[in-house]
Amino acid sequence: MSISVGAKRYSVYGYDFILQGNSTAAQDGLAEDFTFFCGESAGSEPVTLVLNQDTPNYADLPECDASVYTPRNVVYRDGDRRILDFGGRGLGIYEPKQRRFTMTSESSDLVYEAGYLFLLSQIGQAADERGMSRVHAMAMSYRGKAILAMLPMGGGKSTLAAALLKHKELRILSDDSPFLDRQGGVHAFPLRLGLLKGREKEVPSDQVRMIDRMEFGPKYLVNYSYFAERVSAKAEPGMLLIGRRTLSPRGRLEEVSYRTAISAMVPHSIVGLGLFQGLEYILERSTGELIGKAGVAWSRARNAHQLVRRSRNYVLHMGRDPEQNAQLILDTAERLFANGQ
Repeated sequence: MSISVGAKRYSVYGYDFILQGNSTAAQDGLAEDFTFFCGESAGSEPVTLVLNQDTPNYADLPECDASVYTPRNVVYRDGDRRILDFGGRGLGIYEPKQRRFTMTSESSDLVYEAGYLFLLSQIGQAADERGMSRVHAMAMSYRGKAILAMLPMGGGKSTLAAALLKHKELRILSDDSPFLDRQGGVHAFPLRLGLLKGREKEVPSDQVRMIDRMEFGPKYLVNYSYFAERVSAKAEPGMLLIGRRTLSPRGRLEEVSYRTAISAMVPHSIVGLGLFQGLEYILERSTGELIGKAGVAWSRARNAHQLVRRSRNYVLHMGRDPEQNAQLILDTAERLFANGQ
């Protein structure tokens, strides 16, 4: 497979890819998201994402029955190829043997989002194979110690991250899904920051873009370049926060046992609820094959165990004031890690 001369290469924990195609908007968006991982190769053959803003060509597709249904698309199999139909609005073709994913739509937002979700799925699978795993959490670092806050989708991770970033003592690892290694170390996955509608004006307009998502409608995204100087590549286990929304005006922290903390890790990391798993991109033969990957579950459980064992674990009862929640977390981190311990 030929690679365009000058094409930038991205390497994310063992998964290498390049961007091609005529959709400049989609390529620019993904290039911005993955800037942190640009330039260094893991040595593996890269996967090529061909991102085209054009009318999808359905005429040459084979006649076959659907094999997978998701809220985003319907998936068909043609030999080793997966054909993803995004409701007639877009067409994705994944060819694993050729290490190529081609996405075509008249909507640049759909081309971008399909490419983004494809990468999340493939990067997660590649990391699992190397003994690393994602956790659905906002992650910051303070003096080399990780601060993870686990909240469900829509629970306020991005709002909490924005409030914490106002404190210069803190650095960011990921807005949504950092990686854990075998020792419970937390590795950066800083792609972008999401903003709730109404808060986009808190960031300079040239650093914010809006996309119209397939399932959840418009969302404001803060470019990686806006917070690039605040990113930390890795942090050791420090604080693990199990977030719970409350109606109280002020937040509070309640220290909890290992058992409580590891139970909370099951949906957020070991099972991976809230993390995009991308069944349509990784299915090889059957759903049963995925369910049978006990080794992946064991590896994720080991990483989660190490994180919890080496962290101070709390329930964060979040108050209605994001700034007070952030200050509470920072004050606790200063008390625990003031001497770098």
